[in-house]
Amino acid sequence: MGKAGKHKNIFEGYSEGYSVCVIIPTYNNGKTILAVIRDVQGYCPDIIVVDDGSTDNTKELLDNLENIEVISYEKNKGKGYAIRQGFKRALEKGFDYAATIDADGQHYASDLPVFAGKLKEEPDALIIGSRNIEIEGMPAKNTFANKFSNFWFRVETGQKLPDTQSGYRLYPVRLYRKWKFFTTKYEFEVEVLVRSAWSGIKIVPVPVRVFYPKEEERVTHFRPLPDFARISVLNTVLVLITFLFIIPRNALRYLTRNKFMTIVKEQILAHNESPFKVSAALGFGVFMGIVPIWGFQMLAAAFLAHFMRLNKIIVLAASNISIPPMIPFIVYFSYKAGGLVLNHYEEISVETLQNLKTQIMAGNFYATLDELGYSIFQYVIGALVFALVMGLATGVISYLIMKISLWMGKKKKLKNE
Repeated sequence: MGKAGKHKNIFEGYSEGYSVCVIIPTYNNGKTILAVIRDVQGYCPDIIVVDDGSTDNTKELLDNLENIEVISYEKNKGKGYAIRQGFKRALEKGFDYAATIDADGQHYASDLPVFAGKLKEEPDALIIGSRNIEIEGMPAKNTFANKFSNFWFRVETGQKLPDTQSGYRLYPVRLYRKWKFFTTKYEFEVEVLVRSAWSGIKIVPVPVRVFYPKEEERVTHFRPLPDFARISVLNTVLVLITFLFIIPRNALRYLTRNKFMTIVKEQILAHNESPFKVSAALGFGVFMGIVPIWGFQMLAAAFLAHFMRLNKIIVLAASNISIPPMIPFIVYFSYKAGGLVLNHYEEISVETLQNLKTQIMAGNFYATLDELGYSIFQYVIGALVFALVMGLATGVISYLIMKISLWMGKKKKLKNE
């Protein structure tokens, strides 16, 4: 792909030697695509347009352009698929970053310098343009969908972003070289955002403007029922992954930094603990860390571990799952579990979870829960169920890991002999 000499590149000098392109996914945007491309060319000459099976005159318009990389295919496969094809081509061309901008004219190419400036400060970040969702002219359904998406992103990652639905982004595609993505439509932008956060890629918002034409002039390919259903299914899957893998992984990393594994190893060696005894202590510790007796969990754990003849140090270390960063997740999933058991569904806002965490630390949790109108009974029932599930899962998984480790150790020893 040749660079058009007449067009400047505002990313030069900002990206520390890395190269940047702009990906424009398009589907039936014949009325706006050329204007969008011309605007982008004023800031970046390296453009990849992905024609996602357009049935209007978009393909003919793109065929007449020079110095533009065009990817096209006959069948419409979704915005996510188009962006993924853009990522693939960008990596093949040797680009390290790719900005994505919509082809409907809602984004301003003049905001690209904002991304360029932030790129110099955050060279390993995913930079996302944040619209003012309260701005006059933004459709009410967009505002609701954005707040809905922001909430679930925070549940899934623990991070707060002002606009998780913005498609105006600068991706560090060099970090996605070995990634396998699973979604193909609008939900792809949720998948890549959440998985980036899980992988430790910093997500940085920058302010951008947005243009919304009059309602009768708007062109949108978002189908509320099927697309929102797909996004909801994806969020359900992501929450399950968060609950079953990400939270335990992060807790383990936190405890590892605090020499948890060293303590456990020392205790195993000191008492010659069997895999079953160690996994039982870990599972019981996690159970006690979740049961709804805030302020007395470790005391009760140590007391019961003594009578159950479990390693008290391991039990106490595992009960530290209720560290402050984990408390909102524990309260949330406990309350939701209680709702499933009692067949009662009620949402808890992120702000309420943060407030409850503060009250737990201050010893006023149950009074606050009651004052906010939430069922203490539902929470207690759910906490016991959640604690039992997490405790059993921890015990089983840790037991399997230790047995496999012992088997591999014996196999290696025999091989060396």
